Amino acid sequence: MTAAVAERQRGIGGAISDIFFARPQLLTFLLLTPPLLWIGVVYIGSLFALLLQSFYSLDDFSGLVVHEFTLATYEQLFEASNAQIILRTVLMATLVTITSAIIAFPIAYYAARYARGWTKALFYLAVMMPLWSSYLVKVYAWKLILAKEGIITWFANVLHLRWLLDGILELPVVGGPSLSFSYLGTFLVFVYIWLPYMILPTQAALERVPVNFIEASADLGADPRQTFRTVIFPLALPGIVAGSIFTFSLTLGDYIIPQIVGNSRLMIGQAVYTLQGTAGNIPLAAAFTVVPMLIMAVYLWMAKRMGAFDVL
Repeated sequence: MTAAVAERQRGIGGAISDIFFARPQLLTFLLLTPPLLWIGVVYIGSLFALLLQSFYSLDDFSGLVVHEFTLATYEQLFEASNAQIILRTVLMATLVTITSAIIAFPIAYYAARYARGWTKALFYLAVMMPLWSSYLVKVYAWKLILAKEGIITWFANVLHLRWLLDGILELPVVGGPSLSFSYLGTFLVFVYIWLPYMILPTQAALERVPVNFIEASADLGADPRQTFRTVIFPLALPGIVAGSIFTFSLTLGDYIIPQIVGNSRLMIGQAVYTLQGTAGNIPLAAAFTVVPMLIMAVYLWMAKRMGAFDVL
């Protein structure tokens, strides 16, 4: 009698619970179906549509998209002006990644080996705090800092180093009317924005370097430079590569920073925006978006071989 009353009290919820308990595969299927549909339809579906558009072409006379399979759009990527956009973007992403790694390593090393207690908390606060503020606010703040009337120009005047700043701005390619309209300014903002994404994986990798490895290296007669070159750096390299995945890919596909802080020479993100907007050349815009995906596919394959995913 008591068991029958308890069974009635459990109701439909209890019956469903029993079904899922007896068939755990059914529960797994129901839980995974919505996210898999989202990934399959929305994410992969949109990528497929993008890829499909890249194999169409634009009629030069009518300005309409010709829905016939062709590789002519990809051939346009090899034209001088388009190839320069790709080369410029890849070069910028490479320089930003290398510079971020050079700046991040000593910071991450100090945090991993020496920071304890409140100093480690301060480290995480300092690294994470820029990520809490608006991306656009940070970029516009840097535009003001780098402007001709900005704090850097003011500081150069105070230190009587205006000649040095003017000399840098007169350099071909990297210079410009002011830092906020130059490749150098774009580069500085990229490094600032993406630096935390390099510091954190590097610090995580350095945390995993066993102290007894370093002590053993010293006991065997290695000097600090040899210990760094043969023990610390190889073990920290997967973390650096993991951080470079973020800095390289984010720079490669960014549109806002070069649009706000930079000159009129386009990068891939700006080219896509211009082609799909005012130019109406959707096939060429789609072909441009495929380029970073291909580059990152190769990059991720190389990073996986170096064990970078183990520290993510």
